[in-house]
Amino acid sequence: MRLLLIIIFILIASSVAFGFYIKPEDIKTGEFCIGIGISALFFLWMPLFIYHRWRKRSFKDYMLTKENLDKMREEGKDKKL
Repeated sequence: MRLLLIIIFILIASSVAFGFYIKPEDIKTGEFCIGIGISALFFLWMPLFIYHRWRKRSFKDYMLTKENLDKMREEGKDKKL
């Protein structure tokens, strides 16, 4: 998964760089390449990256449940905040 993310990021970065390189000669193609690169960054790479970083974590640890609130209160009392 990490290698796939790196490859996709390099492809997106090269698409945007190519768009900026070609833009002075052909504005329409340059803006198209830049737009495709930015869209792929936000709609393809970013969700894959978020999934990759969060797939082995428990969402319960980050939710404010009664148990977690009680645990935070106890830790606060122990540290005398």
